[in-house]
Amino acid sequence: MLRKFNNFILFFLLVGCLTHLTAQNEISQPYSGFGVGIVNKSSNGILNGMAGTSIAMQNPYYINFRNPASYAAFDSLSFVADAAASIYASTLTTPTSTTTQRNGYARPDYIAIGLPVTRHWRTSVGIYEFSTIGYDMVDSRDIANVGTVSYEYIGRGGLNQLYWGNAFKLCKGLSIGLNASYMFGSVYNTRNISFDGSNFLNSYINDAYHVDGIYLTGGLQYFFKVKENHHIGIGAVYSNTAYAWVRENLLINHYTGTYSPVTTYDTVLCDNTKRGNVTIPQSIGGGLNYTYKEKFNIAADVTWQNWEKYKFMGKSDSLHNSITASLGAQYIPDPFSTKFLKRMTFRAGVKYSTGEIFIRNKPIDEFGVCLGVGIPLTTFNTHSSINILFEYGKMGTLINDLVKQDYFRFTLNFTLQEKWYQRMKVE
Repeated sequence: MLRKFNNFILFFLLVGCLTHLTAQNEISQPYSGFGVGIVNKSSNGILNGMAGTSIAMQNPYYINFRNPASYAAFDSLSFVADAAASIYASTLTTPTSTTTQRNGYARPDYIAIGLPVTRHWRTSVGIYEFSTIGYDMVDSRDIANVGTVSYEYIGRGGLNQLYWGNAFKLCKGLSIGLNASYMFGSVYNTRNISFDGSNFLNSYINDAYHVDGIYLTGGLQYFFKVKENHHIGIGAVYSNTAYAWVRENLLINHYTGTYSPVTTYDTVLCDNTKRGNVTIPQSIGGGLNYTYKEKFNIAADVTWQNWEKYKFMGKSDSLHNSITASLGAQYIPDPFSTKFLKRMTFRAGVKYSTGEIFIRNKPIDEFGVCLGVGIPLTTFNTHSSINILFEYGKMGTLINDLVKQDYFRFTLNFTLQEKWYQRMKVE
C-alpha cells in the first residue's frame, strides 16, 4: 500500500512540475485569431504517436478521452492516471520569403484519471484544451493629412474542457460511452491604434469575453475476432452542437504618447453585463482498427465538423466545414516478454486536415507526420510507461499573401497503472 501511495505522489509531482514549467508560455499563431482559436485535434500522449487515431482504439492502460466508449477497457481492479505536456518550435514565413519569425513555447496538454465502478461500468475525469489563442500583429499605414498610423492586434486565451466520462459494456466486444464536459475559458482581443503626430489621441481597446457551457460527446465501439489472433475494431463518436454562454467586458482607453495606465487621457468602461452565446458546431467521426496478436496495430480515423454553423455573439467568421483524417500504426516486439527492449513500443502516423479557417478563397489546411516510442517503467509495474512523441507539421499557405507555419512538437507523456481495489480472501 505504501509503494502505491508513493507512486501516486510521484505521478502528481511530475504533473505539477510539467504544469509549472509550461503554464506561463504563450503561443504565437496568427491564424488563432479566427473562430475560438486553433482547435485541439490531438488525442492522448500515446495515440498522438499514431497521428491521433483514437476513435476505434481502447486499452486498459491509457485513457482515450476522444471516444468515451473506450473506458470500458479499464481493468476491473486498476486505477489509471495519464498526463502529458508538449514543447513547440515553429517558423512563420511570409510570401516574399525574406521575412521569417521563429517561436518556441511549451504547454501542458491534459491530465486524466480512470477507474472501474462496477463490473460493466467504468468512469474517467480529466481536463484538456479545446482551443488556444495567441497572436500579435502590427501594421502601419500612411494616411493623407493624418500621417503614419500604426495598428496592433493582440489575442490571448482559449477554451478548456473539464470532462466526466462514463462507459458501459453492453455485451462482449460492444461498449458505449458519454463525456459530459464543462467548457470554460477567456478570449482577450486587444486593438491598439496610435498616430505618429500629436494632433490625435491614440486608442487602446481591450475586448474580453468569458465563456462557459456544456459540451457532450457520445461514443460507440465494437471489437470482434475475424480469426485466431486477428481482431477488428469499429468506432464512432458524435459531439452535439453546444451553445455556450458569453459575457463581454469592453474597455476603451484614449491616451497620448506610449500606452500606459498612467498616461491614459480618458477611459470608457462599456456595460460589462452584455451577454450572448458562442455556437460550437456538431461533429461526427468514424474509425477502424486492426490488431494482430496484441503486438501489431493499424488504425484510421475520419472526422467531420460543421464549422459553417459557428457563431460568436451572433456573428459568423471566416470558417468552413472541416474534414480531418489520420492513419497510424503501432508495433511491440513482444508485449508479454520480461525483457525491457522487447516491451518497448514503436509508433508512427500521418494526418491531414482541411482546416476550418477559410481566408482569401484558400483553406488553411494542416499536414503532420508523427513518430513515437513507449518506454515501460518497471519501477512501477509492467503497465506504466513514459511515452515520447516527435511531430513535424505545416499549416497554411503562401498563396494570396497568406502565411505558412512549419512546426516541430515534442511531447512527454506519463501513464501510471496501479491496483485500485482487491478483496482479500481469508482461508
